[in-house]
Amino acid sequence: MRNPNDREAVRVVRRGTALLRAGAAIAALGGALTLGAATPSGASSPTPVTKASTSALGVTATTINVVFPLVSFSSIEGEFEIASDAEYGEQVKAIHLFVNQINEAGGINGRKIHPLIQYFDPTNEAEQRSLCKQWTQGSPPVFAVLDGLGGWAEDNQLCITQEGHTPLLSQWTTTTNWTTLGSPYLWWTGADDAQILAATVSWGKSSGRLGAGKKVGVVVSDQESDQDALNSYLLPDLKKIGITPQIETISADLGETASTDSDATLAVERLKASGIDSVIPLLPENAFDPYITAETAQKYFPTLILSDYETELEVGLGLIGKTYDKALNGQEGVTAETLGGIDDPRPESDGGYDPGVRSCWTTWHKAYPQIPKGNENDDIEEQGPVQGWCQEIRLFAQAATMAGKDLNRRTFVEAMSRIKNFQGGFSPVLTYGPDKFAGPTEYRVVSLHDNNPPSSQCKIPAGKLPPQGRCWVVVQSWKPLPAAG
Repeated sequence: MRNPNDREAVRVVRRGTALLRAGAAIAALGGALTLGAATPSGASSPTPVTKASTSALGVTATTINVVFPLVSFSSIEGEFEIASDAEYGEQVKAIHLFVNQINEAGGINGRKIHPLIQYFDPTNEAEQRSLCKQWTQGSPPVFAVLDGLGGWAEDNQLCITQEGHTPLLSQWTTTTNWTTLGSPYLWWTGADDAQILAATVSWGKSSGRLGAGKKVGVVVSDQESDQDALNSYLLPDLKKIGITPQIETISADLGETASTDSDATLAVERLKASGIDSVIPLLPENAFDPYITAETAQKYFPTLILSDYETELEVGLGLIGKTYDKALNGQEGVTAETLGGIDDPRPESDGGYDPGVRSCWTTWHKAYPQIPKGNENDDIEEQGPVQGWCQEIRLFAQAATMAGKDLNRRTFVEAMSRIKNFQGGFSPVLTYGPDKFAGPTEYRVVSLHDNNPPSSQCKIPAGKLPPQGRCWVVVQSWKPLPAAG
């Protein structure tokens, strides 16, 4: 475990990968880019798992070839990750540890997982495209790709699944239309953002933040994925409860920061002039920060309705401090993740590891009881790299085992669709179905808390570690995630 005052910033590094990718791509291409995934189109319903390919490519009588894509430490993003968190340097050890644990216990119905660890530069789209084609069409043949941290994202997911008809388990998510296109090969261990938005509206109404005469605004970026989330999911959800919000758009072009700052200033001016009480942001980090800056400059502090969408809860906590406290301290939002706990094996009821992470930590601690260089004890982060790979490997192993001796793409995805109540890592429980491709089933509500001076609202670290300087505080326990749409 790292110093608790560093852990929130580390999570922002892990989850904000698109920002670094796009920035590097701008430098390389000399053009304008916006953050986020392009909006997929062309599929209205998922392909049934019973229609999946029966190819057993990548499977032999004794082995199963599985790819593990890792962000290269020589890339911009990789250098940032390894400098920010020593646990990122433990990823190869983690993959081998959890794969070997399965193989030494008899493997997958007698077959051993053969891990193919592949480093890649997330800013190099040509490289990722080439790797995708190698994995899905080349040699050695590959049966599945496991992405424990969500580094293999955006169109690259569809290259593997929609084009390559190869199973992919990944922590990176967006809205439902993405898994529809990638079906029945794309399975998410993170929450579907369409469900997150539906939960956000439901909670907003029940908590009095939406409705009851409140004036509502939405601040959205101009990137296609956010516009699609707005028009295809959020606005229909708001319409169902009788709300037509005031919409303000902010540029997310990394090459035009002056436009982003200007748009943010104008958005705040208009919202303030309209007397908007509650604001729902749909903004990537490079637009969220200027928006909060503009709120602070204009002394306009509406109720923010935050969520996991665009990692706003993580980014917001990273901005907590004296400058932005009036805008962010105490703001609440919806999350499908275990935010609000602490990175150690104390009882779950006291904020310690959930059962899935505890099991991963037990295996890790037995193999590596020493304290990694740069850390302050041997506890793994409850939402860090070690448990991320542990979760993905164990989920894959369960589905592959359930598929039986006749392991092929169809039997595997059919098995994935039958997995219920799997003990997850980032989220406590994962359940899938024939048309349910994102595992998380629950959400809870947390608030952003500046813990200066220290208080009991933040979990107190064990041993001699200092108090957390900021934290998420759980204000509503787990509830079922609503269906999207």
